[in-house]
Amino acid sequence: MSVLMIEAFYGGSHKQLLDLLQEEIKGCSVFTLTAKKWHWRARTAALYFTQTIPPSENYRVLFTSSVLNLAELVALRPDLAKLKKVLYFHENQLVYPVRKSQERDFQYGYNQVISCLVADVVVFNSAFNMESFLMSIGTFMKLIPDHRPKELEKHIRPKCQVLYFPIRFPDITRFLPVHKLDHNLQMTDIQEVGDDKALESLIAMQNCKAGDRLMRNSFSCLEPGPAESQDARNQERLPNPSETLNELNCIKRTEGTSAYRGEDKEHMAFNPCSMLGGNLEENCSATSEHMPLHIVWPHRWEHDKNPEVFFKTLLKLKETGLCFKVSVLGETFMDVPDIFAEARRELGSSIMHWGYQSSKDDYLKVLCMADIVISTAKHEFFGVAMLEAVHCGCYPLCPKALVYPEIFPDVYLYSTPEQLFKRLQNFCGRPDLVRKKVIKVDLARFSWVVLRGKFRSLLAAEAREDL
Repeated sequence: MSVLMIEAFYGGSHKQLLDLLQEEIKGCSVFTLTAKKWHWRARTAALYFTQTIPPSENYRVLFTSSVLNLAELVALRPDLAKLKKVLYFHENQLVYPVRKSQERDFQYGYNQVISCLVADVVVFNSAFNMESFLMSIGTFMKLIPDHRPKELEKHIRPKCQVLYFPIRFPDITRFLPVHKLDHNLQMTDIQEVGDDKALESLIAMQNCKAGDRLMRNSFSCLEPGPAESQDARNQERLPNPSETLNELNCIKRTEGTSAYRGEDKEHMAFNPCSMLGGNLEENCSATSEHMPLHIVWPHRWEHDKNPEVFFKTLLKLKETGLCFKVSVLGETFMDVPDIFAEARRELGSSIMHWGYQSSKDDYLKVLCMADIVISTAKHEFFGVAMLEAVHCGCYPLCPKALVYPEIFPDVYLYSTPEQLFKRLQNFCGRPDLVRKKVIKVDLARFSWVVLRGKFRSLLAAEAREDL
Protein backbone atom coordinates (compact mmCIF):
# COMPACT_ATOMS: atom_id res chain seq x y z
CA MET A 1 0.00 0.00 0.00
CA SER A 2 2.71 2.49 -1.02
CA VAL A 3 0.73 4.61 -3.53
CA LEU A 4 -2.10 6.76 -2.21
CA MET A 5 -4.46 7.61 -5.10
CA ILE A 6 -7.05 10.35 -4.62
CA GLU A 7 -9.69 11.39 -7.14
CA ALA A 8 -12.15 14.13 -6.24
CA PHE A 9 -14.15 13.66 -9.46
CA TYR A 10 -14.34 9.94 -10.15
CA GLY A 11 -15.92 9.87 -13.59
CA GLY A 12 -15.10 10.00 -17.30
CA SER A 13 -11.40 10.05 -18.14
CA HIS A 14 -10.54 10.63 -14.45
CA LYS A 15 -12.14 7.29 -13.58
CA GLN A 16 -10.65 5.58 -16.63
CA LEU A 17 -7.12 6.56 -15.63
CA LEU A 18 -7.51 5.71 -11.96
CA ASP A 19 -9.04 2.30 -12.72
CA LEU A 20 -6.19 1.48 -15.09
CA LEU A 21 -3.48 2.54 -12.65
CA GLN A 22 -5.14 0.73 -9.75
CA GLU A 23 -5.24 -2.45 -11.80
CA GLU A 24 -1.69 -2.22 -13.13
CA ILE A 25 0.26 -0.64 -10.24
CA LYS A 26 0.78 -2.80 -7.18
CA GLY A 27 0.27 -1.42 -3.69
CA CYS A 28 -2.42 1.21 -4.33
CA SER A 29 -4.85 2.63 -1.80
CA VAL A 30 -7.66 4.52 -3.54
CA PHE A 31 -10.03 7.20 -2.23
CA THR A 32 -12.62 8.85 -4.48
CA LEU A 33 -15.69 11.07 -4.66
CA THR A 34 -18.42 10.53 -7.25
CA ALA A 35 -18.46 12.62 -10.43
CA LYS A 36 -21.20 15.00 -9.34
CA LYS A 37 -21.30 18.73 -8.66
CA TRP A 38 -17.80 19.41 -9.97
CA HIS A 39 -17.63 22.89 -8.48
CA TRP A 40 -18.28 21.64 -4.97
CA ARG A 41 -15.75 18.85 -5.39
CA ALA A 42 -13.09 21.42 -6.30
CA ARG A 43 -14.04 23.62 -3.35
CA THR A 44 -14.42 21.10 -0.54
CA ALA A 45 -12.88 17.71 -1.42
CA ALA A 46 -9.63 18.39 0.46
CA LEU A 47 -11.42 18.69 3.80
CA TYR A 48 -13.42 15.52 3.11
CA PHE A 49 -10.32 13.48 2.29
CA THR A 50 -8.53 14.91 5.31
CA GLN A 51 -11.10 13.18 7.49
CA THR A 52 -11.56 9.96 5.49
CA ILE A 53 -8.00 8.93 4.57
CA PRO A 54 -6.56 6.97 7.49
CA PRO A 55 -2.99 7.64 8.60
CA SER A 56 -0.49 5.06 7.41
CA GLU A 57 3.26 4.69 7.52
CA ASN A 58 3.15 2.68 4.29
CA TYR A 59 2.34 5.59 1.97
CA ARG A 60 5.25 6.69 -0.21
CA VAL A 61 3.57 8.41 -3.18
CA LEU A 62 0.43 10.57 -3.42
CA PHE A 63 -1.22 10.71 -6.86
CA THR A 64 -4.19 13.00 -7.52
CA SER A 65 -5.82 14.98 -10.30
CA SER A 66 -5.89 18.77 -10.34
CA VAL A 67 -9.54 18.88 -9.25
CA LEU A 68 -8.29 18.46 -5.68
CA ASN A 69 -6.80 21.44 -3.85
CA LEU A 70 -3.57 19.69 -2.95
CA ALA A 71 -2.27 22.64 -0.91
CA GLU A 72 -5.25 22.46 1.43
CA LEU A 73 -4.94 18.70 1.82
CA VAL A 74 -1.26 18.66 2.81
CA ALA A 75 -1.74 21.67 5.11
CA LEU A 76 -4.52 19.82 6.94
CA ARG A 77 -2.64 16.50 6.87
CA PRO A 78 1.09 17.13 7.51
CA ASP A 79 1.71 13.38 7.40
CA LEU A 80 0.87 13.46 3.67
CA ALA A 81 3.07 16.47 2.96
CA LYS A 82 6.25 14.37 3.18
CA LEU A 83 5.13 11.99 0.39
CA LYS A 84 6.20 12.27 -3.23
CA LYS A 85 3.23 14.29 -4.48
CA VAL A 86 2.22 13.79 -8.14
CA LEU A 87 -0.42 16.14 -9.57
CA TYR A 88 -2.05 15.07 -12.86
CA PHE A 89 -3.80 17.62 -15.10
CA HIS A 90 -6.63 16.23 -17.23
CA GLU A 91 -7.65 19.85 -17.89
CA ASN A 92 -6.70 23.27 -16.58
CA GLN A 93 -8.97 26.03 -15.40
CA LEU A 94 -6.88 28.93 -16.65
CA VAL A 95 -8.06 28.48 -20.24
CA TYR A 96 -11.24 26.49 -19.69
CA PRO A 97 -13.93 28.13 -21.87
CA VAL A 98 -16.78 29.97 -20.19
CA ARG A 99 -19.76 31.52 -21.97
CA LYS A 100 -19.12 34.93 -20.39
CA SER A 101 -15.89 36.20 -18.89
CA GLN A 102 -17.65 37.16 -15.65
CA GLU A 103 -18.66 33.50 -15.21
CA ARG A 104 -15.04 32.44 -14.61
CA ASP A 105 -14.50 31.73 -10.94
CA PHE A 106 -10.97 32.86 -10.08
CA GLN A 107 -10.72 30.37 -7.24
CA TYR A 108 -10.62 27.23 -9.41
CA GLY A 109 -7.59 28.35 -11.40
CA TYR A 110 -5.94 29.74 -8.27
CA ASN A 111 -6.36 26.39 -6.54
CA GLN A 112 -4.56 24.66 -9.40
CA VAL A 113 -1.66 27.11 -9.27
CA ILE A 114 -1.06 26.68 -5.53
CA SER A 115 -1.47 22.91 -5.91
CA CYS A 116 1.41 23.00 -8.41
CA LEU A 117 3.53 24.92 -5.92
CA VAL A 118 3.24 22.19 -3.28
CA ALA A 119 3.47 19.23 -5.71
CA ASP A 120 6.77 17.49 -6.39
CA VAL A 121 5.85 16.44 -9.94
CA VAL A 122 3.23 18.08 -12.16
CA VAL A 123 2.06 15.96 -15.09
CA PHE A 124 -0.05 17.06 -18.05
CA ASN A 125 -1.87 14.82 -20.53
CA SER A 126 -0.63 16.88 -23.50
CA ALA A 127 1.88 19.57 -24.39
CA PHE A 128 -1.03 21.86 -25.24
CA ASN A 129 -2.43 21.43 -21.74
CA MET A 130 0.93 22.16 -20.13
CA GLU A 131 1.88 25.18 -22.23
CA SER A 132 -1.57 26.76 -22.14
CA PHE A 133 -1.51 26.51 -18.34
CA LEU A 134 2.02 27.76 -17.78
CA MET A 135 1.78 30.59 -20.30
CA SER A 136 -1.50 31.81 -18.77
CA ILE A 137 -0.37 32.04 -15.15
CA GLY A 138 1.00 35.58 -15.46
CA THR A 139 -2.12 36.96 -17.15
CA PHE A 140 -4.37 35.09 -14.76
CA MET A 141 -2.67 36.53 -11.69
CA LYS A 142 -3.20 40.05 -13.03
CA LEU A 143 -6.84 39.60 -12.08
CA ILE A 144 -5.72 40.12 -8.48
CA PRO A 145 -6.27 43.85 -7.79
CA ASP A 146 -2.93 44.41 -6.01
CA HIS A 147 0.00 42.69 -4.26
CA ARG A 148 0.24 40.15 -7.03
CA PRO A 149 2.59 37.15 -6.72
CA LYS A 150 5.51 37.10 -9.16
CA GLU A 151 7.44 34.56 -11.24
CA LEU A 152 5.13 31.66 -10.49
CA GLU A 153 5.74 30.06 -13.87
CA LYS A 154 9.48 30.09 -13.12
CA HIS A 155 8.89 28.07 -9.95
CA ILE A 156 6.38 25.63 -11.44
CA ARG A 157 7.79 24.83 -14.90
CA PRO A 158 10.80 22.77 -13.70
CA LYS A 159 8.37 20.33 -12.05
CA CYS A 160 6.29 19.85 -15.19
CA GLN A 161 6.28 17.06 -17.75
CA VAL A 162 3.96 15.67 -20.42
CA LEU A 163 2.75 12.11 -20.09
CA TYR A 164 -0.04 11.27 -22.50
CA PHE A 165 -3.22 9.76 -21.17
CA PRO A 166 -2.81 5.97 -21.47
CA ILE A 167 -5.51 4.09 -23.37
CA ARG A 168 -6.03 0.36 -23.25
CA PHE A 169 -7.18 -0.28 -26.80
CA PRO A 170 -9.46 -3.33 -26.88
CA ASP A 171 -9.72 -5.95 -29.61
CA ILE A 172 -12.64 -4.74 -31.74
CA THR A 173 -12.08 -7.02 -34.74
CA ARG A 174 -15.35 -8.86 -34.15
CA PHE A 175 -17.31 -5.59 -34.46
CA LEU A 176 -15.77 -4.32 -37.69
CA PRO A 177 -17.62 -4.25 -41.04
CA VAL A 178 -15.97 -5.79 -44.08
CA HIS A 179 -14.77 -2.56 -45.66
CA LYS A 180 -12.78 -1.71 -42.52
CA LEU A 181 -11.29 -5.18 -42.37
CA ASP A 182 -10.26 -5.06 -46.03
CA HIS A 183 -7.96 -2.05 -46.20
CA ASN A 184 -6.44 -1.69 -42.70
CA LEU A 185 -3.30 -3.17 -41.23
CA GLN A 186 -3.15 -6.08 -38.87
CA MET A 187 -0.85 -5.35 -35.95
CA THR A 188 0.49 -8.28 -33.95
CA ASP A 189 -0.55 -8.52 -30.33
CA ILE A 190 2.38 -7.18 -28.26
CA GLN A 191 0.91 -7.06 -24.79
CA GLU A 192 3.38 -9.73 -23.64
CA VAL A 193 6.42 -7.72 -24.74
CA GLY A 194 8.11 -6.42 -21.62
CA ASP A 195 11.54 -5.34 -22.83
CA ASP A 196 11.64 -1.75 -24.15
CA LYS A 197 14.16 -2.53 -26.92
CA ALA A 198 12.14 -5.55 -28.02
CA LEU A 199 9.04 -3.37 -28.04
CA GLU A 200 10.71 -0.74 -30.20
CA SER A 201 11.93 -3.40 -32.62
CA LEU A 202 8.48 -4.92 -32.86
CA ILE A 203 6.89 -1.54 -33.51
CA ALA A 204 9.40 -0.83 -36.30
CA MET A 205 8.79 -4.26 -37.81
CA GLN A 206 5.03 -3.84 -37.67
CA ASN A 207 5.25 -0.44 -39.37
CA CYS A 208 6.70 -2.24 -42.38
CA LYS A 209 3.82 -4.66 -42.66
CA ALA A 210 1.04 -3.95 -45.10
CA GLY A 211 -1.59 -5.96 -46.86
CA ASP A 212 -2.97 -8.04 -44.01
CA ARG A 213 -6.75 -8.23 -44.13
CA LEU A 214 -7.74 -7.97 -40.51
CA MET A 215 -8.21 -4.43 -39.27
CA ARG A 216 -6.11 -3.50 -36.25
CA ASN A 217 -5.80 0.27 -36.58
CA SER A 218 -2.28 1.28 -35.46
CA PHE A 219 -2.20 -0.86 -32.29
CA SER A 220 -5.69 -2.26 -32.15
CA CYS A 221 -4.73 -5.44 -30.33
CA LEU A 222 -2.25 -4.00 -27.89
CA GLU A 223 -4.59 -4.94 -25.07
CA PRO A 224 -7.31 -7.35 -26.18
CA GLY A 225 -10.66 -7.21 -24.47
CA PRO A 226 -12.30 -10.23 -22.89
CA ALA A 227 -12.31 -13.16 -25.30
CA GLU A 228 -15.61 -14.47 -26.52
CA SER A 229 -16.02 -18.21 -26.83
CA GLN A 230 -16.81 -19.75 -30.16
CA ASP A 231 -20.00 -21.16 -28.69
CA ALA A 232 -21.17 -17.69 -27.75
CA ARG A 233 -20.52 -16.50 -31.28
CA ASN A 234 -22.46 -19.40 -32.70
CA GLN A 235 -25.46 -18.50 -30.55
CA GLU A 236 -25.85 -15.09 -32.21
CA ARG A 237 -28.86 -14.92 -34.48
CA LEU A 238 -27.75 -15.18 -38.10
CA PRO A 239 -29.83 -12.99 -40.41
CA ASN A 240 -31.62 -14.31 -43.45
CA PRO A 241 -29.29 -13.31 -46.33
CA SER A 242 -32.08 -12.10 -48.60
CA GLU A 243 -33.59 -10.02 -45.80
CA THR A 244 -30.20 -8.53 -45.02
CA LEU A 245 -29.51 -7.45 -48.59
CA ASN A 246 -33.04 -6.10 -48.97
CA GLU A 247 -32.50 -4.07 -45.80
CA LEU A 248 -29.26 -2.62 -47.14
CA ASN A 249 -30.87 -1.77 -50.46
CA CYS A 250 -33.70 -0.10 -48.57
CA ILE A 251 -31.20 2.13 -46.81
CA LYS A 252 -29.80 3.12 -50.18
CA ARG A 253 -33.23 3.89 -51.68
CA THR A 254 -34.99 5.55 -48.77
CA GLU A 255 -33.64 8.67 -47.13
CA GLY A 256 -36.56 8.98 -44.75
CA THR A 257 -36.16 5.64 -42.95
CA SER A 258 -33.41 3.78 -41.13
CA ALA A 259 -32.68 0.15 -40.46
CA TYR A 260 -31.62 1.16 -36.97
CA ARG A 261 -33.71 3.44 -34.78
CA GLY A 262 -32.72 5.39 -31.70
CA GLU A 263 -32.21 3.15 -28.68
CA ASP A 264 -33.34 -0.09 -30.42
CA LYS A 265 -30.93 -2.48 -28.71
CA GLU A 266 -31.67 -5.42 -30.99
CA HIS A 267 -30.38 -3.63 -34.05
CA MET A 268 -27.81 -1.40 -32.42
CA ALA A 269 -24.72 -1.45 -34.65
CA PHE A 270 -25.53 -4.96 -35.93
CA ASN A 271 -23.19 -5.77 -38.80
CA PRO A 272 -24.69 -8.29 -41.21
CA CYS A 273 -21.72 -8.09 -43.57
CA SER A 274 -19.31 -9.51 -41.01
CA MET A 275 -21.43 -12.65 -40.62
CA LEU A 276 -21.86 -13.58 -44.26
CA GLY A 277 -19.30 -15.44 -46.33
CA GLY A 278 -18.45 -16.04 -49.96
CA ASN A 279 -20.36 -14.16 -52.65
CA LEU A 280 -22.89 -12.85 -50.16
CA GLU A 281 -20.09 -11.04 -48.35
CA GLU A 282 -18.86 -9.55 -51.61
CA ASN A 283 -22.38 -8.43 -52.49
CA CYS A 284 -22.82 -6.94 -49.05
CA SER A 285 -19.53 -5.09 -49.30
CA ALA A 286 -20.49 -3.69 -52.70
CA THR A 287 -23.86 -2.59 -51.39
CA SER A 288 -22.28 -0.94 -48.34
CA GLU A 289 -20.49 1.52 -50.64
CA HIS A 290 -23.87 3.11 -51.30
CA MET A 291 -25.07 3.20 -47.69
CA PRO A 292 -25.43 6.75 -46.32
CA LEU A 293 -22.48 8.30 -44.57
CA HIS A 294 -22.58 7.47 -40.86
CA ILE A 295 -21.37 10.33 -38.64
CA VAL A 296 -20.68 9.85 -34.92
CA TRP A 297 -20.35 12.46 -32.16
CA PRO A 298 -19.12 10.72 -28.94
CA HIS A 299 -18.68 13.65 -26.55
CA ARG A 300 -20.11 15.00 -23.29
CA TRP A 301 -23.36 16.89 -23.82
CA GLU A 302 -22.04 20.20 -22.55
CA HIS A 303 -21.46 23.64 -24.00
CA ASP A 304 -17.65 23.38 -24.11
CA LYS A 305 -17.98 20.62 -26.73
CA ASN A 306 -19.77 23.15 -28.95
CA PRO A 307 -22.75 21.01 -30.02
CA GLU A 308 -24.33 24.05 -31.67
CA VAL A 309 -21.75 24.06 -34.48
CA PHE A 310 -22.08 20.30 -34.93
CA PHE A 311 -25.87 20.27 -35.23
CA LYS A 312 -25.96 23.44 -37.33
CA THR A 313 -23.63 21.73 -39.81
CA LEU A 314 -25.76 18.58 -39.93
CA LEU A 315 -28.98 20.53 -40.44
CA LYS A 316 -27.32 22.45 -43.25
CA LEU A 317 -26.41 19.12 -44.88
CA LYS A 318 -30.01 17.99 -44.53
CA GLU A 319 -31.33 21.23 -46.02
CA THR A 320 -29.20 20.66 -49.12
CA GLY A 321 -30.82 17.25 -49.60
CA LEU A 322 -27.80 15.15 -48.66
CA CYS A 323 -28.36 11.76 -47.06
CA PHE A 324 -26.52 10.73 -43.92
CA LYS A 325 -26.99 8.92 -40.62
CA VAL A 326 -25.83 10.24 -37.25
CA SER A 327 -25.11 8.69 -33.86
CA VAL A 328 -24.93 11.10 -30.94
CA LEU A 329 -23.27 9.38 -27.99
CA GLY A 330 -21.55 10.65 -24.85
CA GLU A 331 -22.48 11.28 -21.23
CA THR A 332 -25.12 13.72 -20.05
CA PHE A 333 -25.12 15.67 -16.81
CA MET A 334 -27.59 17.92 -15.01
CA ASP A 335 -27.66 20.80 -17.50
CA VAL A 336 -28.06 19.54 -21.06
CA PRO A 337 -27.93 22.32 -23.69
CA ASP A 338 -31.30 22.95 -25.38
CA ILE A 339 -29.79 22.31 -28.80
CA PHE A 340 -29.89 18.54 -28.23
CA ALA A 341 -33.68 18.34 -27.95
CA GLU A 342 -34.08 20.72 -30.89
CA ALA A 343 -31.65 18.77 -33.07
CA ARG A 344 -33.32 15.46 -32.26
CA ARG A 345 -36.63 16.81 -33.57
CA GLU A 346 -35.07 18.32 -36.69
CA LEU A 347 -32.85 15.38 -37.63
CA GLY A 348 -35.63 12.83 -37.20
CA SER A 349 -35.04 9.71 -39.28
CA SER A 350 -31.38 10.63 -39.87
CA ILE A 351 -30.66 9.55 -36.30
CA MET A 352 -29.29 6.04 -35.89
CA HIS A 353 -28.30 6.13 -32.20
CA TRP A 354 -29.08 8.75 -29.58
CA GLY A 355 -27.65 8.88 -26.08
CA TYR A 356 -25.09 7.32 -23.80
CA GLN A 357 -24.27 3.66 -24.38
CA SER A 358 -24.10 2.02 -20.96
CA SER A 359 -22.32 -1.05 -22.32
CA LYS A 360 -18.74 -0.60 -23.50
CA ASP A 361 -19.30 -3.22 -26.21
CA ASP A 362 -22.38 -1.36 -27.47
CA TYR A 363 -20.36 1.84 -27.57
CA LEU A 364 -17.56 0.17 -29.53
CA LYS A 365 -20.05 -1.40 -31.94
CA VAL A 366 -21.46 2.01 -32.84
CA LEU A 367 -17.97 3.42 -33.39
CA CYS A 368 -17.02 0.45 -35.56
CA MET A 369 -20.08 0.92 -37.79
CA ALA A 370 -19.55 4.69 -38.16
CA ASP A 371 -17.56 6.29 -40.99
CA ILE A 372 -16.58 9.67 -39.55
CA VAL A 373 -16.03 10.97 -36.02
CA ILE A 374 -16.32 14.71 -35.50
CA SER A 375 -15.18 17.13 -32.84
CA THR A 376 -16.38 20.71 -32.72
CA ALA A 377 -14.95 21.34 -29.25
CA LYS A 378 -14.06 24.71 -27.82
CA HIS A 379 -12.18 22.89 -25.07
CA GLU A 380 -10.04 19.80 -25.42
CA PHE A 381 -6.79 18.98 -23.68
CA PHE A 382 -6.55 15.39 -24.94
CA GLY A 383 -9.67 13.70 -26.36
CA VAL A 384 -9.97 10.04 -25.45
CA ALA A 385 -13.24 9.62 -27.38
CA MET A 386 -11.72 10.76 -30.67
CA LEU A 387 -8.81 8.31 -30.36
CA GLU A 388 -11.13 5.45 -29.42
CA ALA A 389 -13.18 6.21 -32.53
CA VAL A 390 -10.06 6.24 -34.72
CA HIS A 391 -9.09 2.90 -33.21
CA CYS A 392 -12.49 1.67 -34.45
CA GLY A 393 -11.74 2.87 -37.98
CA CYS A 394 -13.53 6.23 -37.99
CA TYR A 395 -12.10 9.02 -40.13
CA PRO A 396 -11.51 11.98 -37.76
CA LEU A 397 -12.40 15.61 -38.42
CA CYS A 398 -11.20 18.02 -35.72
CA PRO A 399 -10.69 21.76 -35.26
CA LYS A 400 -7.26 23.04 -36.19
CA ALA A 401 -6.80 24.28 -32.64
CA LEU A 402 -6.48 23.16 -29.01
CA VAL A 403 -4.73 19.78 -28.64
CA TYR A 404 -5.74 18.39 -32.02
CA PRO A 405 -2.70 19.48 -34.11
CA GLU A 406 -0.53 17.72 -31.52
CA ILE A 407 -2.32 14.42 -32.12
CA PHE A 408 -3.77 14.43 -35.64
CA PRO A 409 -2.05 15.11 -39.00
CA ASP A 410 -3.17 18.22 -40.84
CA VAL A 411 -5.36 16.28 -43.29
CA TYR A 412 -7.83 15.60 -40.47
CA LEU A 413 -8.12 19.22 -39.31
CA TYR A 414 -10.47 22.00 -40.35
CA SER A 415 -10.17 25.73 -39.62
CA THR A 416 -13.77 26.93 -39.88
CA PRO A 417 -17.30 25.50 -39.66
CA GLU A 418 -17.62 26.14 -43.37
CA GLN A 419 -14.62 23.91 -44.06
CA LEU A 420 -16.20 21.20 -41.93
CA PHE A 421 -19.42 21.51 -43.92
CA LYS A 422 -17.61 21.22 -47.24
CA ARG A 423 -15.69 18.12 -46.13
CA LEU A 424 -18.90 16.46 -44.98
CA GLN A 425 -20.70 17.57 -48.13
CA ASN A 426 -18.12 15.78 -50.25
CA PHE A 427 -18.22 12.64 -48.14
CA CYS A 428 -22.03 12.55 -48.10
CA GLY A 429 -22.02 12.61 -51.89
CA ARG A 430 -19.36 9.87 -52.08
CA PRO A 431 -19.32 7.91 -48.80
CA ASP A 432 -17.30 5.19 -50.51
CA LEU A 433 -14.35 7.59 -50.67
CA VAL A 434 -14.02 7.89 -46.90
CA ARG A 435 -14.51 4.14 -46.48
CA LYS A 436 -11.55 3.46 -48.72
CA LYS A 437 -9.17 5.75 -46.85
CA VAL A 438 -6.49 4.32 -44.59
CA ILE A 439 -6.37 6.39 -41.43
CA LYS A 440 -2.84 7.51 -40.62
CA VAL A 441 -2.94 8.41 -36.94
CA ASP A 442 -0.24 7.03 -34.66
CA LEU A 443 -2.26 5.49 -31.85
CA ALA A 444 0.74 3.67 -30.41
CA ARG A 445 1.90 6.84 -28.65
CA PHE A 446 -1.19 6.68 -26.44
CA SER A 447 -1.28 2.97 -25.67
CA TRP A 448 -0.83 1.73 -22.13
CA VAL A 449 1.66 -0.84 -23.45
CA VAL A 450 3.95 1.97 -24.60
CA LEU A 451 3.33 4.30 -21.64
CA ARG A 452 3.20 1.86 -18.73
CA GLY A 453 6.93 2.05 -17.99
CA LYS A 454 6.77 5.82 -17.60
CA PHE A 455 3.75 5.65 -15.31
CA ARG A 456 5.41 3.00 -13.15
CA SER A 457 8.50 5.20 -12.83
CA LEU A 458 6.31 8.19 -12.02
CA LEU A 459 4.61 6.32 -9.18
CA ALA A 460 7.79 4.79 -7.81
CA ALA A 461 8.83 6.13 -4.43
CA GLU A 462 12.07 8.06 -4.30
CA ALA A 463 14.51 7.60 -1.45
CA ARG A 464 14.02 10.47 0.99
CA GLU A 465 15.41 10.97 4.47
CA ASP A 466 12.12 12.13 5.98
CA LEU A 467 10.16 9.01 4.95
